[in-house]
Amino acid sequence: MNKKELRRSIKKLVAQMSVEEKMNEARCVFNHIENSDIFQNSMNIMLFASLPDEIPTHDIIERWAENKNIYLPRVNGDDLDVIKYQPGMLHKGSYDIMEPEGNNTVEPEVLDMIIVPGVAFDRLGNRLGRGKGFYDRFLAQTNAVTIAVCFDCQLVEHIPTEPHDLPAQFIVTNSFKTLP
Repeated sequence: MNKKELRRSIKKLVAQMSVEEKMNEARCVFNHIENSDIFQNSMNIMLFASLPDEIPTHDIIERWAENKNIYLPRVNGDDLDVIKYQPGMLHKGSYDIMEPEGNNTVEPEVLDMIIVPGVAFDRLGNRLGRGKGFYDRFLAQTNAVTIAVCFDCQLVEHIPTEPHDLPAQFIVTNSFKTLP
């Protein structure tokens, strides 16, 4: 299956999930992450403001915003800027994604951990994004630990990759995790 077909197939599976199923899987996924040494030892964490077809991140963002430095991406041309999250300071940006306001961007090397979204992943951490390459370009600039998060139905046998595609170091779903 090529990338376009795989995106279409996965989007159909996610669309069949109820809001309750999505929230239950998200709680399990983020519980695994929050209990990991990697998370506990990270202070500067980049998350993402989830879209309806992504694992919900709003709860974890709010839960940790006071105890850790939580950063969110903002599209800037062909790149991502990283901005510290401040409650109530989000607006609808590019591609209808909620993005942080302000000009307090940080360099990618500041980050300890990046929670990576995607349409689908395989068990090797290979990622199928939305096709614009924002995360691949961004991840090439950092040494932060990368953790892919997704619903169980988004974990597939094989993701077709290209030389510029960067895999996540760890992957966590409701029923599968590679975190130590």
